[in-house]
Amino acid sequence: MVKNLAKFFLFALFFSSFILAENNPYIIVLGVAQDGGAPHAACEKECCEKLWLDRSLHKKVSSIAVVDPNIKEFWIVDATPDFPEQLEYVKQLTGFNFKGVFITHAHMGHYSGLLHLGREVMGAEKIPVYVMRKMKNFIESNGPWSQLVELKNIELKELSNDFEINLTENLSIKPFLVPHRDEFSETVGFQIKSVKSLIFIPDIDKWSKWNKNIISIAAKNDYNLLDGTFYNIDELPGRDMSEIPHPFIVETMKIFKSSSAKKSVYFIHLNHSNPALNSESKERKNILKKGFNVAKFGDKFYL
Repeated sequence: MVKNLAKFFLFALFFSSFILAENNPYIIVLGVAQDGGAPHAACEKECCEKLWLDRSLHKKVSSIAVVDPNIKEFWIVDATPDFPEQLEYVKQLTGFNFKGVFITHAHMGHYSGLLHLGREVMGAEKIPVYVMRKMKNFIESNGPWSQLVELKNIELKELSNDFEINLTENLSIKPFLVPHRDEFSETVGFQIKSVKSLIFIPDIDKWSKWNKNIISIAAKNDYNLLDGTFYNIDELPGRDMSEIPHPFIVETMKIFKSSSAKKSVYFIHLNHSNPALNSESKERKNILKKGFNVAKFGDKFYL
């Protein structure tokens, strides 16, 4: 009798913790490719050849959704060229209300989807768009983006470096500056936090250019979605890679080689040329063998 009672309480404890986890805010991966997606415009190389022939193999541009089931609301981080499909995917999956957009920086794959909020498409009303100061100035000062503000399709909300804002009672988000090609705006990553926390850095220059230690940061967070644009230096022959100085996946793996935090690392924002986009490639298998992960469309991370 006592043993059965103990088993019952253990089962009840497990079941209640499972229910609580299901009610926690969570992240959904909405895309894993670099700004141009995969297949990539005008690419006739082997990396895109099969993708042009089979639409089911297409990879959407890097983006995530932040979802709180307690209040039935969600936000999208980065408005990509695939924004219409990504927005609809979350709405159909959850049935929740779309509450706004967070933007990392002013490169085409991260903000161009805002156009769908304009009068030619959604004709949205005062959708909150959270941006850093330079990004705010860029949108306000340049058409067609400025029209979104003028027609009140969007309402710009200015963010500050390392300043956390509360989305709900149980959910917060914090931008932090990272080094990148900042022609039109600064670039940020985001920390999204509830009971657990997740880091999203789709774009950054070499880790050595940052004044922070990525291993220390990763160790303090449960999930780390990091820039995996290129696998190695041989990926774009004939191209000056110093012009696009993302950390190569092989470099990041070397940095994390002795760190237990590597199991929390998920590579995202993969260029169409990156062999790790192909789940059957030896490069993808090497990443997994070394204890790292590659983000996939639809992945969920409970916070």
